[in-house]
Amino acid sequence: MAYIQYLVFNGRSLPKPDSYDVGLSDVEADSGGETEAGTTQRDVVRTGVADISVSFSVSPKWVKLLTAYSKLPKIVVEYFDTETLDLKEAEMYITGFKAKLEKDTSYKGLWTVSFSLKEM
Repeated sequence: MAYIQYLVFNGRSLPKPDSYDVGLSDVEADSGGETEAGTTQRDVVRTGVADISVSFSVSPKWVKLLTAYSKLPKIVVEYFDTETLDLKEAEMYITGFKAKLEKDTSYKGLWTVSFSLKEM
């Protein structure tokens, strides 16, 4: 049985993540705020901006690749969209990158890598 492809970076399919958490938010203009009557006025400029938190258990080869991606200013990401249940493409960047050695082996270990993807 094939699994769902959750993330693709610059055309390269990533391994299946241990966790995958998608948040969608709105971008509001500075012109919004509270009115004199005390009601909130929102001037939404953009809706559905993705913020994805993800973690992987990976080999040293993938630690090296994911670390290289974390240093890029932007990545073309195809991510599993919860609205359409299909892959959606967006330009994103990586923030909060962490790599943790879980188990030392003769093959340079098993690593847990976690980070957040922010849509531009």
